[in-house]
Amino acid sequence: MAPNNPALAIQTHFEALEDPRIERTRLHDLMDIIVIAICAVICGAEGWEDIAKYGRAKEAWLSTFLRLPNGIPSHDTFRRVFCLLDPCAFHECFQRWVDALSAGLGLKRIAIDGKTLRRSFDRAAGKAALHLVSAWATEQHLVLGQVAVDAKSNEITAIPKLLGLLDVSGAMVSIDAMGCQKEIAAKIREGGADYVLSVKDNQPTLLEDIQQCFEEGLDTDFADLDHSMHVESHRGHGREEKHFVHTILNPEGIRDRALWQDLKAITMVYSERRELGKEQTEEVRFYIGSRQAKAKTYANSIRSHWGIENGLHWVLDVSFDEDQCRMRTDYSPQNMALLRRLALCLLKKHGHKGSLRGKRLQSGWNDAFLLEVLSCKP
Repeated sequence: MAPNNPALAIQTHFEALEDPRIERTRLHDLMDIIVIAICAVICGAEGWEDIAKYGRAKEAWLSTFLRLPNGIPSHDTFRRVFCLLDPCAFHECFQRWVDALSAGLGLKRIAIDGKTLRRSFDRAAGKAALHLVSAWATEQHLVLGQVAVDAKSNEITAIPKLLGLLDVSGAMVSIDAMGCQKEIAAKIREGGADYVLSVKDNQPTLLEDIQQCFEEGLDTDFADLDHSMHVESHRGHGREEKHFVHTILNPEGIRDRALWQDLKAITMVYSERRELGKEQTEEVRFYIGSRQAKAKTYANSIRSHWGIENGLHWVLDVSFDEDQCRMRTDYSPQNMALLRRLALCLLKKHGHKGSLRGKRLQSGWNDAFLLEVLSCKP
């Protein structure tokens, strides 16, 4: 391998991976397979045949820093390796890479949410579609980690596992109503972070008490309450939105407050939305939080939470066509999902202006540009 090649930066984080193949079938180095796959997915590959075609097209360039003892692996080799590769071990290597990339960034807001890989089910084998719970650094556009479950309802057990993999200290962690659980709130605080949890009907007593607090507060103009308000307006794409965010600190009347570790704030978001040719719609949402902070801080965290939908899930479906991927054998859906997220993080971290699609195209056309993407540093 050529010295000081930027591709080596990734290899250093994945070199501990154990090769799942038996010795006599190892015609190609595992690290060569990993690096080619990462490069190919960055450049637009969506499956094992695409990855093998990319490798053959770029063999001369790849050979300048990879061993390639028997040339470029076939698509069957790529498929077999990623079907067998332990996804937990693969994720640990990914985690080390993310930790190195995010070191010193000071992660302020982390959103946790789940996404189903809709085409990964296998009815014949009785296999449900894969559901991934991811942690997303909303300001840095980094996937910090992921945990796989076999159903959305299992997010409740997956979220604590994911939190156990991450260093969340000092951050505000936001989760939708599925994650509004006492154990999850305690796990976040145990990690040195604060929580912002959406409250809906799955916590009926808590929701009722919060609604009552705000009804009484509105009736008295929040007299004698530690209250703050923040107003946000957004215009674009033919619609106008306005959000009125109210936060009450140290609220009274929350019956189970002592069971929610360090619950210090409740927040109400009243939203108005107008679209051209449609009637105005209104929505009220409620949240609990552990940070002694004003409404503006909670508004920022609540707004940034949706970055995981727009910046991660939507991009994976539109740019990486994840929802249409039909991989379903063994560990291949999970490992390919991790390859996509690694590629997305590298492309997002690259400082070059332009669309994600443009960066992927340029990576495929220009090897020097791809090396810049591979060597992205914070």
